[in-house]
Amino acid sequence: MNTISKLLTGAAIGLAVSVTSFSAIAETPANMLVIAHRIDDITTVDPAESFEFAGSDISRNIYSRLVNLDPNDLAAGYQPDLAESWEVSEDGMTITFTMREGVTFHSGNPVRAEDAAFSLQRAVILDKTPAFILTQFGFTPENVAETIRAEGNQLIITTDKRYATSFILNCLTATIGAVVDKELVMANEVDGDMDNAWLQTNSAGSGPYKLDSWKPNESVTMSSNPDYYDGAPAMERVIVRHVLESASQRLLLERGDVDIARNLNPEDIAGASAMEGIRIEDELKGRLMYIALNQKHPELSKPEVRQAFKYLIDYEGMRDSFLKGQYTIHQNFLPATYLGASEENPFSYNLEKAKELLDAAGVEGLEIEIGVREAQERIEIGQSFQNAAAQVGITVNITVGTAKQILGRYRARELDVYLGAWGPDYPDPQTNAGTFAYNPDNSDEAQATGLLAWRNSWDTGGLTEKVEAAVVENDRDTRIQMYQDIQAEFRETSPFVVMFQQIEQSALRDNVTDWSTGQAVTSAAYWQVTK
Repeated sequence: MNTISKLLTGAAIGLAVSVTSFSAIAETPANMLVIAHRIDDITTVDPAESFEFAGSDISRNIYSRLVNLDPNDLAAGYQPDLAESWEVSEDGMTITFTMREGVTFHSGNPVRAEDAAFSLQRAVILDKTPAFILTQFGFTPENVAETIRAEGNQLIITTDKRYATSFILNCLTATIGAVVDKELVMANEVDGDMDNAWLQTNSAGSGPYKLDSWKPNESVTMSSNPDYYDGAPAMERVIVRHVLESASQRLLLERGDVDIARNLNPEDIAGASAMEGIRIEDELKGRLMYIALNQKHPELSKPEVRQAFKYLIDYEGMRDSFLKGQYTIHQNFLPATYLGASEENPFSYNLEKAKELLDAAGVEGLEIEIGVREAQERIEIGQSFQNAAAQVGITVNITVGTAKQILGRYRARELDVYLGAWGPDYPDPQTNAGTFAYNPDNSDEAQATGLLAWRNSWDTGGLTEKVEAAVVENDRDTRIQMYQDIQAEFRETSPFVVMFQQIEQSALRDNVTDWSTGQAVTSAAYWQVTK
């Protein structure tokens, strides 16, 4: 039985408004970039709190960081941004950054080392979901005044122990590494919230764009920063419209109402590519599609059941049908192209093997709920899994909701099973090892919502300690082997069924040039685009 329940949303109404609002537009202005994209996962634009895919696109364009990634040369890793240079102490625990002179925020205030220190301190003190990216270096609300400090034009950070310098700098390229305007932020502070409420819907950055508005489940509008230190963007305005359905995105693109459609399914990609004036660009992304089993569930926590679910996925069938051209089979937590990534994909669709494992675990007549975001390909993956599970005696009830609804329940440890995607936060293997296979405190009180292992109530069975050892290893070849060993154990023991790695296919009008979604490690760079 194909059972799906759907949480009430305004998505259908919002879609109708989005499509209708473009009906009178012949083509977009030459100095404006208009994008059709699913952006319903945005819950905040505060860089200390933002932790979703579409939100990272906003942050990438409105905030600068101490170091950042060059979208034209991602393999080069971190590059100078607001910090023009840095030095590392002999013991490897202190990095001193020298700030770039003459840079201003959108407000006109100068960018200072004091702002950079405040931004990182603020992220640690607020302790929102992505805070672990910084706190893993030993920063706490109690010690950040000493461990992250400004002295004149220099920012000095001191970690709790020696880490690979590349690991620290890679982390600072993440969304949480954004430098905010301290004076503007504190002017909008309410009841000691360090301006969290105001920054959820406003910006205080120095990047190539400034945020004009974010309307949840509707649109994001940005205007160019003419004083951006690296030059004003060619596109003076960027509008990202939330358009949920692939067919609607394609229609808008073909009519010339949008310049780029980012969420076309394979059928619409094929149709759009046959249209004059439209081309398709492919980029291998770091985003992984996975299923996760809540280890609080008495049946799902059995090792045989965890393993059985890995044989209930029709990997090849989905890849070659409704995911065609947009996902490749990948069964490891490190995306291809990452240091230490594994090419091993040992699992295949095997109902007989799954049934043997379930019988060995004494599981019979199991009924579970799986939470799925309201996105076409995810619903179809859920239905494929539902049909396979039914053939081995498991009833899967699919609950479909907005990203905010489903993620909220997942982070609260409420779902039996979650089907979703995960993208890396910085270009270092620790970005995924430190969330899929790391969970130092599995208690409910820990509220380590940024760790996927914690969200699934999994204590990792010793992998936490192996991840801790890998992240401080300075020998590159040894570190690669350590991550490959961790992934091999993870495949066999974890409650995660990693299925696919994304290939993002963007459909563009022919006049759009220099478009990049960031490849496997970052986000879209709107400031590069020309028309």
